[in-house]
Amino acid sequence: MTGFLKKALRHFRDSEAGSAVVPFALWTPLMVGIALSTVEMGALTIRQTQLEQALDQTIREVKLGTGQVYTHEELKQKICDRADVLANCMDTLQLEMVGLNMRDWVEPPDTVDCVDTAEDITPQRNFEFGKEHETMMLRACYLYRPVSPTSYLAGSLEKDAQGYTALVATGAFVNEPQ
Repeated sequence: MTGFLKKALRHFRDSEAGSAVVPFALWTPLMVGIALSTVEMGALTIRQTQLEQALDQTIREVKLGTGQVYTHEELKQKICDRADVLANCMDTLQLEMVGLNMRDWVEPPDTVDCVDTAEDITPQRNFEFGKEHETMMLRACYLYRPVSPTSYLAGSLEKDAQGYTALVATGAFVNEPQ
């Protein structure tokens, strides 16, 4: 019996059948993870670019439309209309507009408020319309769910309790006189 077992183990050790399966099994998870991370990075880049471009175009319209005062909802709608890639934009976009005093500079807060998807209504953090010749900072925070939450990249992104990741775009403009 012992001789049979030794012979079987020796035959198993010396056999080269199935030798390609081991590297395949070791490398496949890594390659799939890299492929999913590539897809995730592409989707993240498209969303970030669309958000920044929509915010810049909206700020340009605000600067050129002298005399017209836009409400919070109108600005949000304009940004969402220009960024068709952003799903559920009106529900997951949060705007913050703050006046910046250039003569007595105070750093704007680093923390960005995003929509709290756990609550029914998320209150605005700060939305000041500003005065003539005042420099204004408009910050937009958009929440989205990653395309492939199991990829290496999505796993390293900061997420809230519901699994949303935040994208932030910031722009500045000067309120023109009427």
